[in-house]
Amino acid sequence: MAKAEVHDRPPIGLKLVHLDLKGAPPRIVYLAQLFPLFSRLGANALLLEYEDMFPYEGSLEILRAKHAYSPSEIRELLDLAQSNGLEVIPLVQTFGHMEFVLKHKQFSHLREVKWSPNALNPHRPESLQLIHTMTEQVLGLHPGARWLHIGADEVYFLGEGEESQRWLSSSDRLLDSLFVSHVVKVAEQLRSFHPAVKPVMWDDMLRSMSADFLSESGIGQLVEPMVWDYLPNLDVEKTVLLIDKYQKGGLTKLWIASSFKGSTEVNQCLTCIRNHLDNHTQWLQVVKALTRGAVQLQGIALTGWQRYDHFSVLCELLPVAIPSLAACLQTLQHGSFTEEAEQTLKQSLGISAVEVDTFIREDFGSFPGCEVARLVTQVSGYLKVTGDELLEGNRFVVGWFSPYHRKHKLHPIMVQHFEPEAKGLLLRWECVLDELRAALSQIYYPDTVEEWLQENVSPTLDRLQGLVQDLNKTLQGQED
Repeated sequence: MAKAEVHDRPPIGLKLVHLDLKGAPPRIVYLAQLFPLFSRLGANALLLEYEDMFPYEGSLEILRAKHAYSPSEIRELLDLAQSNGLEVIPLVQTFGHMEFVLKHKQFSHLREVKWSPNALNPHRPESLQLIHTMTEQVLGLHPGARWLHIGADEVYFLGEGEESQRWLSSSDRLLDSLFVSHVVKVAEQLRSFHPAVKPVMWDDMLRSMSADFLSESGIGQLVEPMVWDYLPNLDVEKTVLLIDKYQKGGLTKLWIASSFKGSTEVNQCLTCIRNHLDNHTQWLQVVKALTRGAVQLQGIALTGWQRYDHFSVLCELLPVAIPSLAACLQTLQHGSFTEEAEQTLKQSLGISAVEVDTFIREDFGSFPGCEVARLVTQVSGYLKVTGDELLEGNRFVVGWFSPYHRKHKLHPIMVQHFEPEAKGLLLRWECVLDELRAALSQIYYPDTVEEWLQENVSPTLDRLQGLVQDLNKTLQGQED
């Protein structure tokens, strides 16, 4: 149920919808349908995490995904964003989560440790040159950008490389100093070529640092941290204290980051709105508790992760999470999920009821991608359940048609007890598969369609098809 209106709403700044393009990147035609909806729901900016979908050129062309956007598509995307009042902030990883770069042989020598492509070696001049080339190409296609997000989160194995070990052992240097020194170099390099572009970075690697250390490092003069927490039970007091520490350390301009999808489980298919609504409610409490004037809150990024990293499986597809995004944006717009917020959501998405406490919905509305949301829910909510019920719960299947029985064709008379159910279920799901493949293909490129279907449909459907094939062979044997 919607909550009462909250009138005392501290200023949050920009409301950015984060598009994580390292997994299931949408076609531009779908984004053209979404951007007006984003704007109508209260967003006024985008955080675009291109990764391998950016059309890198020259020595970086190898970074491109098979279906990477072309330069003309990037320009079209930016025009669409501008026409819908959405400012664009591009994101380029510059330290951790460099898998899409460091997985390639020609860049593998720039890894912090040889066996992991996550982190960049911060000691080699070639590393900084690589970052410069990447950021120059990205900003070249974003001439009006006021900010560039430089990532720098989850820099795994930092300090474990040979060069880092030598650096740390010299004069008892600290790991924090190693991290900050690289970020400072990246930020200074960016400022020297693009003085009007301000670097933004994820804050997690800064959290253990003292206010004095941060102040002495001078990092606050160069970057704006983005404080992220995606938990529904976000600790308000702890987060306020963290932001207060950043302020004392000279980081007086900062951002916050919530989540509307992609932060529940690595292979999550369906989105429970409640988890994300609660996360935003907690962030509003943090903002309200901040000392006015102590920090300048630049905005909030509503993150929508599509993969946990470059190599992980896909989590919730964007169309599935549109109702969650709508609820979260309206919560920020109204200070809580009020009746007015709920009504705006219903009208914008064309739905009659908002189901916030369940993964399974009945009303999918008329928003862009609603057919994908409906079919994914049908597959995720029912295919595996019905398939498992037949394959593992039907007493005649497990008792008289086990893999051993099927191989040796024993007790064929028993198949009559499940033949209609098995064939009916297979026919039903093959029809759903055809519908889903067609709907996905309207929004996504072929590799995304195949990946999602193989991960989420094939494991159950293949077993069901195998059962029916053996069933047919058995029945044919009876006739012979």
